[in-house]
Amino acid sequence: MATHVISRADAPYVVPPAANAREDDIDIPTLVSTLTDNKWPILFGTLAFFIVAVAYVLLATPQYEANAVVQVESRPPTVPGLNQPNTAPTPPIVDAPAATETQLLTSRRVLGEAIERLDLDTVVEPVRMPLLGDMAARMQQRLHPGEVASPWFGLESYAWGGEQVDIGQLEVPEQLVGIPLQLIAGQNGKYKLLDPDGNLMLEGRVGQKATNGRGLTLEVERLAANPGTRFEMTRLNTMALMTQLKKDITVSEQGRNSGIINLTYPHPDALRAKQVLDQITQAYVRQNVARNSAEAAKRLQFVTEQLPKVRRELADAQARLNSFQSRTRTMDVGVSNKALLDQTVALDQSIQQLQVQRADIASRYTSEHPVYQSLMRQIGQFEAKKNQIMSQIGNLPDTQQGLFRLNRDVEVINQTYANLLDQAQQLNIAAASAVGNARVIDPADVNMDSPSWPKPLIVIGAGTLIGAMFMVAFVLTRQMFRRGVEDPVDIELLGLPVYASIPFSAKGKQIVAQPGAARRDGKQRLLAFRSPSDLAMEALRTLRTSLHFARFEMKNNMLMIAAPSPGVGKSFVCANLAVTMAQAGQRVLLVDADMRRGTLHLALGTRADGGLSELISGRIDEVQAVRKVGGTENLAFISRGTIPPNPSELLMHPRFTALLDKLAQQYDIVVIDTPPVLAVTDAAVIGHHVGTCLMVVRWGLNQQREIALAKQRLEQNGVEVRGAIFNAVQKKGSGQYAYTYYDYQPMKDTPLREPATAR
Repeated sequence: MATHVISRADAPYVVPPAANAREDDIDIPTLVSTLTDNKWPILFGTLAFFIVAVAYVLLATPQYEANAVVQVESRPPTVPGLNQPNTAPTPPIVDAPAATETQLLTSRRVLGEAIERLDLDTVVEPVRMPLLGDMAARMQQRLHPGEVASPWFGLESYAWGGEQVDIGQLEVPEQLVGIPLQLIAGQNGKYKLLDPDGNLMLEGRVGQKATNGRGLTLEVERLAANPGTRFEMTRLNTMALMTQLKKDITVSEQGRNSGIINLTYPHPDALRAKQVLDQITQAYVRQNVARNSAEAAKRLQFVTEQLPKVRRELADAQARLNSFQSRTRTMDVGVSNKALLDQTVALDQSIQQLQVQRADIASRYTSEHPVYQSLMRQIGQFEAKKNQIMSQIGNLPDTQQGLFRLNRDVEVINQTYANLLDQAQQLNIAAASAVGNARVIDPADVNMDSPSWPKPLIVIGAGTLIGAMFMVAFVLTRQMFRRGVEDPVDIELLGLPVYASIPFSAKGKQIVAQPGAARRDGKQRLLAFRSPSDLAMEALRTLRTSLHFARFEMKNNMLMIAAPSPGVGKSFVCANLAVTMAQAGQRVLLVDADMRRGTLHLALGTRADGGLSELISGRIDEVQAVRKVGGTENLAFISRGTIPPNPSELLMHPRFTALLDKLAQQYDIVVIDTPPVLAVTDAAVIGHHVGTCLMVVRWGLNQQREIALAKQRLEQNGVEVRGAIFNAVQKKGSGQYAYTYYDYQPMKDTPLREPATAR
């Protein structure tokens, strides 16, 4: 046994290093000790998180993830009719980055086409019972696919699995868009549609179109459900649906600049997830083809518009030639002039083709564009060569010149018309057989046997880990904000010598928790009688010894036991300390001066009335108030009495002072149990009459500031606190239980065997 006492004179020497060590250092052993002491709350909290995670895995609706892969090539395909060797140079095509294609994949144009084809803007969901409904539906689908489950517990309004509804047409007024309507299945294919308030909107039959004349039209093509089953039917806002789809669909490029784009889409319905992703990829490829064939279609439109004009010009030129030949009676140009005619026709044909291209380019680019400028330079070169030939033709006779010009016009227009016909045919083929630079590598598919969420191992493991971390953080946070003193040094730093450190007694807690402890049943509940060899009793005997040698410094033989707050074990210390003193042969009187909530009578197995409050008020005398305590001859007890309306005023009455003086002469020591110092002023009133005041501090409960405030309040009222009793000290893993009492029980003697006598 050991009792460590630090006097006030030693405090200035001890305070600085101890305080700095506690404030600046991280005490790892203390943290480990705190977690060890709270291992059961941590384990139970972690177990609770584990159970919640398992329940989530079992009850959560699984999400199935559809996956598709699209490839976008870096160069556009070669289309007949668009890539001719004699066409004008076009600007280089800049590869669109993958980020652009990912935006196109989730654009409103692509998503809108998928929504329209699948009727995604009409949602019909069966109303299921909370928690159990989804699990029951999954079981039904797994055990009896295609069959409608019978209602559980007679709840026909809920869907229990296997229900199917196909909507052929749904038109609602603008004010009902996004509002869930109730569809209730009836007998023989009938149904009713209710508004959110339960009002009937229309009635219909499967396969027939129903309308209410106010903009609401509904056609149910199929309805498989038990009569009375409810469904929630909603016509979604298209823009809101597109926004949600864009958020749910994940589009990412596999590798840098690879052109391979991966798409994923999770949904509780695996088939729906596959259909949505399949429609999106197909719509994207179709629109990609349309973008690449747009140039062919535009040129085809231009060529188609030019053909009738050129045909009329050709007919006019032939008519002029025939008229000239009839009038001049000349049939053909001379052989010498044939070469000039061919050159002129070739130049005019090239100029005509370039002018056609210039008209096409002018519709797409400005006159300052390099392609347009290149065409103009080529036309100028051909015009210059043509002018040189025309100057040579000007030297011919007039008849030859006229015939030459007319033949040239016919040949040039005829070649132009033939070229336009050829381009029209090629552009028709290009528009019909255009292939885009995007293609689907892996069509949309989904793994029906493995939901993407929840993953049992991940959810349960993460839930358990989060639970453990949360409980550890909770324990450490609670310890940080509610941390009481755990070392006697923290009390001695306040100028209070620790007279004794009383270990926590599991036996004492068990005695208090026994049935009947809260009512008067005549049974004593004192550790001193039930388990006298307990370590807490050894500490109280040490306290008794310390008080025995210190009583010569006391002004009288009255001892007051105070406490900063309730729940520190003050009554436990008072009662058992009084018993140990009585067992040492001293005449001891135990007084319960807590006339508000005193409980000493319960520990001693007696009644509360007929005690101190009646004694001070003069309703009973000392003979009636003082009671003997069974189990020891030297201990007497005065209970708190009936709870008075004015405890503080009774304690300030002169009769209380006279009573204490008289009792102090009849006993060797008077032990007084007082109310908490910080709660009421009773302890300060009683402290003026006693010779010694000790304060009980509970391990891990009372904080230094609280203890200092209680000590200050008593001293302000003229009551000197001689020291502290450190109660309920627990063994810490970090070794903080420094003032310990070792279990040192007496050995049991074994009878000696008598030696055998010789015969």
